[in-house]
Amino acid sequence: MSEFKMPVLGADMDYGTLVEWLKKPGDPVARGDIIAVVETQKGAIEVEAFENGTLETLITKPGERLPVGVTMAIIRGPGETAQAPSGAAPASATVSAPVPQAPAAVAPFRPARQPPPAHRVSPAARRRATELGIDVETLAGTGPGGAVSIADVEAATSRAAPPPTQAATMRDVIGAAMARSKREIPHYYLSHTIELEPALRWLEAENLKRTVAERLLYGVLLLKATALTLRGVPELNGYFAGNGFKTSAAIHLGVAISIRQGGLIAPAIHDADKQSLTDLMVSFRDLVRRARAGGLRSSELSDGTITVSSLGEQGVEGVFPVIYPPQVAIIGFGAVLRRPWVVGDAILARRVITASLAGDHRVSDGHRGARFLAALGRLLQEPEKL
Repeated sequence: MSEFKMPVLGADMDYGTLVEWLKKPGDPVARGDIIAVVETQKGAIEVEAFENGTLETLITKPGERLPVGVTMAIIRGPGETAQAPSGAAPASATVSAPVPQAPAAVAPFRPARQPPPAHRVSPAARRRATELGIDVETLAGTGPGGAVSIADVEAATSRAAPPPTQAATMRDVIGAAMARSKREIPHYYLSHTIELEPALRWLEAENLKRTVAERLLYGVLLLKATALTLRGVPELNGYFAGNGFKTSAAIHLGVAISIRQGGLIAPAIHDADKQSLTDLMVSFRDLVRRARAGGLRSSELSDGTITVSSLGEQGVEGVFPVIYPPQVAIIGFGAVLRRPWVVGDAILARRVITASLAGDHRVSDGHRGARFLAALGRLLQEPEKL
């Protein structure tokens, strides 16, 4: 038997609210199956199973606000015998890890009230309501059995408004997490200006061969180049936990995305170094869409091994972001700008970009960070290798 616990869905998460179970006792589950939906400060998250088995017991109920680490259900492994029915233990007895304490300066998270079990809301309608800032508890359902449908959500948009404190609460939580990062992680910062002219010219020629729907954004070149460069600098790719640093064999790029409620979220693109540019473009578009609609999976919020933050669309020349723990590095990209550039014996106008790195001095140093930025710059001069 194994415990299915409230997962850590980001460094800024202490609690989550169980919205609904998508499996019932006796149902088979496989690794990657969505078992439950949990609401955090950043929206509704689909929580996945991390092993194969059978859902034995549900311990917590929809609507309960639970700290990270609390056991929510029991999963019976393949070949194990089902347990005889017994009195359910109180949820508080299932905590197997210390409950994180919210910083005193941060207002406690107060999620939106969840509807009672009889108030049915389809997962698709719940996601649409999150995107539009609609409180589904206020809606009367017209679907089967009185369930709230997408049509019910969209019909309410003209009269609904997002909770006035939602953005402020999220900002408090993000601020607390980043303050902890700066206190606990000895950051060092490096920046490097990279000529992007070869990559952009290659991209322009490549996009002429593609349909409009298949065209690539230059940001995808930056993501792929970052992922490939990390193979040679593993000290930047992994996690720092109680026992020290553990490098990750997989490269799961967290992508900082601004969300409509305010604030940021950084879900991961899994195995970014192994995806083609076309596949990476599809993954990126899908991730942004679901991040803003409230349809992310728990693995996308917990598996990131490094994060990329880009503010180029805002016109800033450079960005120096804060590391997202337990990761040990974060990459920043500014805007593509035209600058005088020495090419041979001539000074020409070239498109350039400033790449920055924030690293954890407990794990790496400026020498390794400089090697990473230099290798990244070299790779972007040969875009056909991406």
